[in-house]
Order: sequence, then structure tokens, then C-alpha cells
Amino acid sequence: MPRVRRSDPASPGWSLRRRGRGFQLFDARGRPLTGEASLERVRALAIPPAWHDVWICPSPQGHIQATGIDAAGRRQYRYHDDWTASRSRAKFRRMGDFALALDELRTAVERDLDPEKLTSTSVLAGLARLLDLGFFRIGSERYAAQHRTFGLTTLLREHATVKRDGTIIFDYTAKHGKRRVERIGDEPSSELVSRLKRRRSDPAPRLFATQDEKRWTGVRAADLNAYLQATTGSEITAKDFRTWNATVLAAALLAPLERPTSRAGRDRAIAGVIREVAEQLGNTPAVARSSYVDPRVVDRWARGQVIDVAAGDVATAVEAWTPADRRELELAVVDLLDLPVARPT
Repeated sequence: MPRVRRSDPASPGWSLRRRGRGFQLFDARGRPLTGEASLERVRALAIPPAWHDVWICPSPQGHIQATGIDAAGRRQYRYHDDWTASRSRAKFRRMGDFALALDELRTAVERDLDPEKLTSTSVLAGLARLLDLGFFRIGSERYAAQHRTFGLTTLLREHATVKRDGTIIFDYTAKHGKRRVERIGDEPSSELVSRLKRRRSDPAPRLFATQDEKRWTGVRAADLNAYLQATTGSEITAKDFRTWNATVLAAALLAPLERPTSRAGRDRAIAGVIREVAEQLGNTPAVARSSYVDPRVVDRWARGQVIDVAAGDVATAVEAWTPADRRELELAVVDLLDLPVARPT
């Protein structure tokens, strides 16, 4: 089978023009392409009608098969299926490194997070703790400015409410314009968010900002990723938390389920768990399963292998997750997936 090779959307490629419900395909020189194999390949890419300035890779083995600008003005991509599958496998293989880095990160966060101080070190530690506790996307400055969609680093003060019991409710418009409501019950995070909301010497609406030498600076996604990597010495990013948390949650939800004897019954049970994980992520079930839940968790459950955690612990996993309380659950997932992680002594 031919290998997938890197392709460059800046190089000459095919283009298409819409014709009613169909399209007309042109090669890099602007000549019509009518071969059925070429037309069928482009149909299989399922390029949305709303895309314009579409570029299509002339080679069926290019890792980027097509790009275009969507209705919101964002550059979108269609990747080769084999490339996507390879990247997904590599991502899940990295989860052992991530699980190993978590202990070091959590130790650093405990040391660095001081709600009484709004320095860059303290605030970045607080953001790392929130990533660990929730299912946040990191946030994009461009998306916040152009589309009014937000992630953790771009949240505004108005997006966070701290209740009397210390629960933080984050209510905001996330990716694709979807409303997200995330609840975090954690005292250090609650104290930090309360202080950031009340700060008076900084008129900016951004929730997360740092004060070093009396100057306020908004936190950027790059700052948070740099903190994660500096404290762990590992190339982890904010997105790894969503992948890991989704995988752990899926394993926790699958553990107490009886395994139906029929394939259809097992598929229904798996679909129910994936829907619940997708709701936590704010993604579709298809994206949750393909991009966030390690497929080995599902495969092992289908073969009768699950994590060894009490049903009561599993039932409260989502609402009661804290870095300390859930480590047993995470180590059970490490055992299930046979990940290379150092054990606490």
C-alpha cells in the first residue's frame, strides 16, 4: 500500500467550483478534470458546500487532502485517513508519559499556587489545576476576538461565578458557538478565581491575569503550555488533559457495566458511555470516541477487562474528581492500558 506523504497546501493543487448540488473539478493549471477516480476521491472528502478557496491535493497519498475557508472565515482541513489514524495512535501512546508527568505537575502546582498572590507563577499553577480538574479547552486569542468563543485562558470575569459553598460555575460560549457550563468544587481554585474577579487595579475584563511588579498582564495559551512543560520537563500540552480525563472517565463509566452477550448490546452500552464523555468534553460522540477516548479502554471492556475500582467511587468520579482523590482511579487505568508509569513508594 502506498505510504502517506506530506503535502503542502501552498503548492499548486486542484480546485473546485460549485455547480448546483454538485461541483466541477479543475487541475493545477485550471483544466477540467473528468476522470471518475478523481471525482470519486473528491466526493469522499465530503468538502462542505460553505467552504471557499478550496485547495485539493493532487495526490491521493498527501497527508493533507484538502483545505478551505469555512463560513466563519476559519481555515479548515481534511486529512488522509491513514495520517489521522497514525497521529491518533501516537497521541494515545504518549498517555504513559503524560500520566507519569502528572505527579510531578501536581507537586509543582501545590507548591506554586498561592491564592493570596496573583503572580504569574501562582496564576499559571491555578490554571494548570483547573485543566487537571475539568475538561477545558485552552482558548484562542483569535477566536475570542473574532468569534466571541472562549477557552480557559481567554475567559472573562463575567464567565465565572463563585457560589457560597466555594463551587465555581464557568458559563461561557465555547468552540462552535456552543454554551459550556463547567462546575469545579475546589477550595484553592475558588479562592484564586474570587481574587481575580475582585481585582480593582486592572480594568480589563479578562479573568486570568497576572501581576508582576504592579503591572497586569493577561495570560496567553502559550504561557500556560510553557508552565506545563517547564514544571514537568515533558512536552505535554493543555490538550493532553482532555484526552487523559476523557479516557479515565470512560474507563470509570465502563467498569460497573455488565457486558452484554450480543454485539449489538455491547455497542449500545459503549455508545451510552461515549455520549456521557462527549457531554463532559463539549464534543460530539463521534469526536469524543475518535479523538479523546483511548480505544484500548473500549476494546478491553469488550473482552471483559475493566479497572478494579469500587462502584461507589466510579459513580462519584465526575463530581468529586480532585488530583488527590482520583489518583487510585488513574493508576487503575494505567494498569488496564499497561502504561509505563513509575509507582509511588
